[in-house]
Amino acid sequence: MWYGLGLDTGGTYTDAVLMDISSGKIVGKAKALTTRDDLSVGIDNAVKGLRDFNGGNVAVVSLSSTLATNSIVEGKGCRVGLVTVGRDFDGSIPVDTCFRISGGHDIRGMEACMLDEEAARASLALMKDKIDGIAVTSYMSVRNPDHENRVKKIATEILDVPVVCGHELSSSLGFNERTVTSLINSRLIPIIKELIESVKEVMAENGIGAPLMIVRGDGSIMSETVAVERPVETILSGPAASLIGAKNLTGIGDAVVMDMGGTTTDIGILRNGYPRLEKEGAVIGGKRTHVLAAEISTSGIGGDSRIVVDGGRFYLSPMRVIPLCIASDKWPQIKKKMREVSEARSKRASEGRSSSNTVQDMEFFTMVRASGHVPLTDADRRFMELISSEPHSLNEAAAKLGVHPFDLSISKMEEFGIIQRIGITPTDILHAEGSYVQHDAEASVCGIGYAADRMRLSPCEFIALAKERIVYKLSEELLRKLFFEETRELNFDRLAKDLMDKAISGKEGLDFGCSVRLNKPIIGIGAPVAAYFPQVAEKFGAKLLLPEHSEVGNAVGAITGSIMETLDVVIRPKVGGNPDDPPCTAFSMLGKMDFKSASEALDCLLKEGGENVTERAKKAGADYTDVKMDVNERRYVVGMGTGTGDVLLEIEVHITAVGKPRQFHMASDAAISEGSVGR
Repeated sequence: MWYGLGLDTGGTYTDAVLMDISSGKIVGKAKALTTRDDLSVGIDNAVKGLRDFNGGNVAVVSLSSTLATNSIVEGKGCRVGLVTVGRDFDGSIPVDTCFRISGGHDIRGMEACMLDEEAARASLALMKDKIDGIAVTSYMSVRNPDHENRVKKIATEILDVPVVCGHELSSSLGFNERTVTSLINSRLIPIIKELIESVKEVMAENGIGAPLMIVRGDGSIMSETVAVERPVETILSGPAASLIGAKNLTGIGDAVVMDMGGTTTDIGILRNGYPRLEKEGAVIGGKRTHVLAAEISTSGIGGDSRIVVDGGRFYLSPMRVIPLCIASDKWPQIKKKMREVSEARSKRASEGRSSSNTVQDMEFFTMVRASGHVPLTDADRRFMELISSEPHSLNEAAAKLGVHPFDLSISKMEEFGIIQRIGITPTDILHAEGSYVQHDAEASVCGIGYAADRMRLSPCEFIALAKERIVYKLSEELLRKLFFEETRELNFDRLAKDLMDKAISGKEGLDFGCSVRLNKPIIGIGAPVAAYFPQVAEKFGAKLLLPEHSEVGNAVGAITGSIMETLDVVIRPKVGGNPDDPPCTAFSMLGKMDFKSASEALDCLLKEGGENVTERAKKAGADYTDVKMDVNERRYVVGMGTGTGDVLLEIEVHITAVGKPRQFHMASDAAISEGSVGR
């Protein structure tokens, strides 16, 4: 039997699934906590959780990861240089070294200014030993990439670092967005290299010698070689994998997919079997890129979201904390501390009146990493040293250090990610209820009992209240996503919010109520979905699908994705010639090409474009590929009556090659051969 191994590193958990390639059946699955400081540890724990399997029988491994997205948001990466040709970059993201040289083209792909190769050589020479990667972007390179290609050739002669051109990553107009994409790509190269090396070490330790594939942000997969060249394409990899996993687990091609993990809930739409893509390019860290990725709505509600009880009020915070049940597994002494808090009179310490600044008695702190260059007070440094060995509550730590709780910069240290809070979460709600028990439920029961007492509720009443608030929040995020799909509007006025509240709560107004009905099913992905999603679906009269293996749906998506390479071409007619089939110019990453007629251009592109995407798909790891060409003509109708005709304005051509990793075919052929021998 030959296996495919799917891996997903989420914000809280790392999932692994083992799939029989010949049948597509899931034969093993495991979850482990994600280790953010070293993702390979969590991956190794997940793989070892699969237990009885022969690593030598794994034909292919596929990984989806949040690493690229998190690195962009957190500003991590290597030193990057930038050479712009014919236009200044707006500086919307930092760059270590930047030079502008003369050159560039116009909208027709004609040279607007000669390329200053002498200036290019001088600028690149100044970057030597100061950068780890370089991006080259030229004005209108999507109409003619010649100047970018020439500067790249010079850069490879002078510098021993990876070089990426804007036209290699995007065929869309928009110089600044293309430059942002190129810079992010260059900055991510060493990070993705390190991840791949770490995963391959884990594979070697487990006897797995198979090739490694990486999930793109559009749900397709690529080889590790291509991933190192174009790591920016792995942003939103995890959420995209959940959409592909949902489709493969249910066989449903049109649905709303809600993936509730530990850190966030991601909502996406499947249309005709594929994720709906953000055609304008994904927005990461507030910056628009030209990366084609699934259109995902992400909200800070997950199994590890912080629950706050302050002044008898209940809050659900997007802050991610370590659940009490998980923390107690790692630090058994926490349970003793919790009992002491429950028995003692409250000495609640708070930094402010907002829920985000409140520190609860039943919360503890642990050190995540060294403070590095973060400026801390002497009391903060002593606090860090104290919690490095075991978690402490704020009151407990202040008493041991002989300082007032307000003297400690808790919010600042959390913001810089050097400490993490342990507290009550939706995961603890389910553990205390007994509906989902994977960790120390006693710790959850203790924490829920204390919080309930603070609100003058019984534990059962508190659990019911918490689940009601969680379901409301999930329902609200679902409606926001669906409203955006219909209107492309993110901001809701008072009327829209009132209608949304009535639809979710079911409450009647003075004269009217409101309801919303979904016309497609909801597919739930994630471990805790059975506890919340049935109530969400019921509110909107939607069919809910909770497929088997939904708790590892992202990993299923990682191993069931296909390799896909695309080529976008714009064909513009020239003046003169036959108006029905005029001479044309084609613009694409292949370069600027002139043709005697539009029909000749399409015939040539079908051949050369098909060869290009097929070659790239094979480089990405595919064996057999299907090539499809979509053609969209834009024409303008002129004249009236007998003189009516139309004029060709533009032709957009989209060429796609799709295939499975060659190891899938090899494994399937081997399985058939073994079956024949057996007979």
